[in-house]
Amino acid sequence: LGEGLGMLVLKRLTDAERDGDRVYAVIRGIGTSSDGRGSAIYAPRADGQKEALRRAYAEAEVTPDTIELIEAHGTGTKVGDATEIGSLTEVYRAARPAGTWAALGSVKSQIGHTKAAAGVAGLIKAAMALHHQVLPPTIKVTQPVDEAAPGRSPFYVNTRKRPWLPRANHPRRAGVSAFGFGCTNFHCVLEE
Repeated sequence: LGEGLGMLVLKRLTDAERDGDRVYAVIRGIGTSSDGRGSAIYAPRADGQKEALRRAYAEAEVTPDTIELIEAHGTGTKVGDATEIGSLTEVYRAARPAGTWAALGSVKSQIGHTKAAAGVAGLIKAAMALHHQVLPPTIKVTQPVDEAAPGRSPFYVNTRKRPWLPRANHPRRAGVSAFGFGCTNFHCVLEE
């Protein structure tokens, strides 16, 4: 566990372009949900996570098969990570039933769990990945959880820095999850 603080400057894209600002990423959509009355403050529920994911992609007007980087909440707990990868897999498989196409990581592997700043840390990491067109590594992973094993899900744990090559049919896109105490769920879709 750690402490942290992250700050973002949010501006309408047209205003930022007019003002000559450097744009690191565009927020296409944000999805939120609450699990309501859960069994414990730390007990994640897949239904709530899936609802936040679906709402984010609906608002962004994109499908999960166009997302190539997932910045997961990724606490490193067996139950939490299995619930998160299961939720992501179900939503992503509805868009593309087969294949592996999205890098999966969590900034927590580099800086720890910064409590209230964990979501903004993931958002900053994903925005910088889009800006620099690099798929960043997730460190300290030698054996992913079974649900994220190669070939079993749409995701692969990216353990080394890679160039993020463009696709002909859509811009680079990332999804960022932040799941809070008491089962509050947030997912954000970013685009280059």
